[in-house]
Amino acid sequence: MKVYFIGAGPGAPDLITVRGARLLAQADLILYAGSLVPEAVLEHARPQTPRYDTARLHLAEQRELYARARREGLTVARVHSGDPAIYGATAEQMQLLRELDIPYEVVPGVSSFTACAATLGAELTRPHVTQTVILTRASGRASPVPEAENLASLAAHRASLCVFLGGHQLEQNVAALLTHYPPDTPAALVQRASQPEERRHVATLGTLLDGLKLSEWTLTTLLLVSPALGSVEELETFSRLYDPAYAHRFRRAEKGGEA
Repeated sequence: MKVYFIGAGPGAPDLITVRGARLLAQADLILYAGSLVPEAVLEHARPQTPRYDTARLHLAEQRELYARARREGLTVARVHSGDPAIYGATAEQMQLLRELDIPYEVVPGVSSFTACAATLGAELTRPHVTQTVILTRASGRASPVPEAENLASLAAHRASLCVFLGGHQLEQNVAALLTHYPPDTPAALVQRASQPEERRHVATLGTLLDGLKLSEWTLTTLLLVSPALGSVEELETFSRLYDPAYAHRFRRAEKGGEA
């Protein structure tokens, strides 16, 4: 038997990886984070496969399910939203599996921050603008953020910055970001990226909350702020990778270009 931690992607059932969908279809037992993983993603599984919503289970109850799977020789699909490496609460489960001497494998998935960039039609790394993407989250009771990583200190880099799980703290988060980002920095809120209920709100950081009903953006919302979100016409910065005058090991430069 084996446990597969499967990144289900941001929510659209066709944004799970081919490997993830194949393993989900082969699983004998499914554990999934029902508060974040839409039921539509589980359509890749066989209809008769037993499934448990782990939002309703504490770790000891999940341990019992893993132990049962080991006794019965069942293949387990442990389905997480996005990518299991980011805010997946997987470390404690992996430790549990090591204690039970159960083998496991991680199948990466599409993160919601890349899905948000996709729905915005944006590239988060632009030459001469920013080449860095910072992923962080709002502090919460279950997982507090270390003080050294407070939002204001991260904002000092003025890079592309994505705040997960911060819909309930939008006012505080925007205020912290404004300590370093100029008010005219492009910003966006994306809720349930890639799903039928997807919503987005695009503005500048200084006007992002104007007229916004905050209670409607509490859950499943990502805050993205970046100078790279500016329009191509505004930024006029491009990679030289496809410039005909730029040579590299796979392509010669046109006459007069760089060697």
